[in-house]
Amino acid sequence: MGKVETKKSNKKTTSFSKEQYYQWLEQMLLMRRFEEKTGQLYVQQKIRGFCHLYIGQEAVAAGIVSATKKDDKHITAYRDHAYPIALGLHPKYVMAEMYAKKTGCSRGKGGSMHMFSKEHNFFGGHGIVGGQIPLGAGIAFAEKYLGTTNVCITSMGDGAVRQGAFHEALNMAMTWKLPVVFVIENNLYAMGTSVARTSNVTDLYKLGCAYEMPSYQVDGLSVEDVHNAIYEAAERARRGEGPTLLEMRTYRYRGHSMSDPQTYRTKEEVEEYKKNDCIERVIKTMKENNWITDDDIEKLEEKVKAIVEESVQFAEESPYPDPYELYEDVYVQSDYPFIKE
Repeated sequence: MGKVETKKSNKKTTSFSKEQYYQWLEQMLLMRRFEEKTGQLYVQQKIRGFCHLYIGQEAVAAGIVSATKKDDKHITAYRDHAYPIALGLHPKYVMAEMYAKKTGCSRGKGGSMHMFSKEHNFFGGHGIVGGQIPLGAGIAFAEKYLGTTNVCITSMGDGAVRQGAFHEALNMAMTWKLPVVFVIENNLYAMGTSVARTSNVTDLYKLGCAYEMPSYQVDGLSVEDVHNAIYEAAERARRGEGPTLLEMRTYRYRGHSMSDPQTYRTKEEVEEYKKNDCIERVIKTMKENNWITDDDIEKLEEKVKAIVEESVQFAEESPYPDPYELYEDVYVQSDYPFIKE
């Protein structure tokens, strides 16, 4: 058996246009302003239950979406508000879901941790740590069985790689050469526990070595690097060559959840990472190419602010689900072997 090559991915397989950078900037600004508003609403008790913000990690979702195709499938953990927005779901349906309203993308039954959008091939939003990993492999198995060239992007946090399901899924995916890209969003802390306190292996991409899976570490604060790594891995999967494991080194500015006091890290550490902010890096590149001005950025901020305000108003004015809906969506009638509705 050949030894798997593990390395930092720096291969540039695409070039990026002015239009692509505008798209990234708008997406990432919308994700961040939406999450900032979500945090405010949570403090006001407009949003209840568990709530995990994506602030700081926007380059990962933006780069994944730009590098994949419309019919590709996506699944992630419970830090899931930004992902469907990046895929094109209007933020008002995400906000309504957090308000537990009938108009939410999960009809008010999922809340913050369980976002879904069939239209955008977004399969969640899963509250069980690591629970989405074998599901992602299963979705990829379905795509291979049906003979498509679609890929399933299966995202997780660094804490989830300590689950047995992670290793089982990697083993099966590699054995069956499933079209899945496993993405570890390593923001350095699993809840309040640093990666270094849970394992001797702190470069998490190396975990793919046990399965001879192509595995790479990526700068998750660079949307360009994320795009390139995902594109390369997805195309490999489309060719029938099997899965890839990507470790996106990223960082979250807020706590693990809204109830996290963040006593496990210093303010100085957070501020140091903010100097390498993923949105500011995009703006810097655009300014260096004379693609954007401060006035342009201000107008874009106003556009994003209006969308967020519209989303809040939509959620506020939407009705709650009727009580009888407790008994709906429990079972789905389908044609064997795959659910069609």
